Amino acid sequence: MSVATRIERLDGETRIVGGVGAVLVVLTVLSFLAAPALTGYLALAFAAFVVVSYLLAEESTARFLLFTTTISTVLILAFITVYLLINAFPVAREMGLYLLAGSDPFWDPHANVYSLVPMMWGTLVTTVIATMVAAPLGVAGAVFISEIAPGWAREIVKPAVEMLAGIPSIVYGFIGYTLINRFMQQELSLPDYGSLFVTGLVIGIMALPTVVSVAEDAIASVPEAMKNGAGALGATDWQTTTSVTLPAAFSGISAAVLLGVGRAVGETMAATVILGNVTNLPDPLIDVFGNTITLTSLIASQYGAASGLQFSALFAAGVVLFVTVMGFSIGSQLIERRMRQRLGGEQ
Repeated sequence: MSVATRIERLDGETRIVGGVGAVLVVLTVLSFLAAPALTGYLALAFAAFVVVSYLLAEESTARFLLFTTTISTVLILAFITVYLLINAFPVAREMGLYLLAGSDPFWDPHANVYSLVPMMWGTLVTTVIATMVAAPLGVAGAVFISEIAPGWAREIVKPAVEMLAGIPSIVYGFIGYTLINRFMQQELSLPDYGSLFVTGLVIGIMALPTVVSVAEDAIASVPEAMKNGAGALGATDWQTTTSVTLPAAFSGISAAVLLGVGRAVGETMAATVILGNVTNLPDPLIDVFGNTITLTSLIASQYGAASGLQFSALFAAGVVLFVTVMGFSIGSQLIERRMRQRLGGEQ
């Protein structure tokens, strides 16, 4: 069989597999939205089609599956965005700007009054505290692993740091509540229902593995020629690190910090365990040892009993979180792209 004939046959198989598979995927999604009882049968039909087509046309089926998984990521993001906006619209229409800038009373389900100001303030304060913990410690850890630690220490420290990311967030929250919060109560006479400072501290520790891992990759990606050139000019190892390596990896380090901040913004269980369900601003406002609620802990603590406009208000909190975390993610990607261009000599 000639190459042209094989390509033509492969294209024909791809069109058939893609067409039938696309129809089954669309029918499965539509049945999930309109006739849930049929979804299971259509999903089984799609699975059977994939198995049979893979046995008969392996390459064409693999192409279709790769394309489907790729496009489904974009579609899922679009569906989530639309679903959040649709469900948040009723409270946005009812409350208007009060939802994002209202004053006391902030959150009163009995009077159908909803303002996200205390939750946004609590999220901001805990995120700032978490960043102040995770950014310097994370960058320091990345520098140590990549530039200072001997080989045997690197083999121990790096996996240990990465294992921290596998600890469930509720475990962090429970430890923070039982140890750090208890210490704050005894030594500083804080209330027994948590504080923003303890929450930010715990979330900052949780964000450390992300910052260390991404920052270490950024530092390791700095070309050795740059480091060797600094050494040839008489710079010490520390001078090379501070004057050459860190400035060259600054974009990647910034991306690592932004990713860590994104996790801090979206953290739920640790904040829910430590903070009390207080829907008012701290008094005074700048009291980091005061107590309020974050956007994530608001959703986690109230969704079970919410209905009507309150339920829509929780979706509005989700929209604010979604936009914020997406902004951090896009920012980190832009910074990382700039780092690659800079290290590659592109403009």
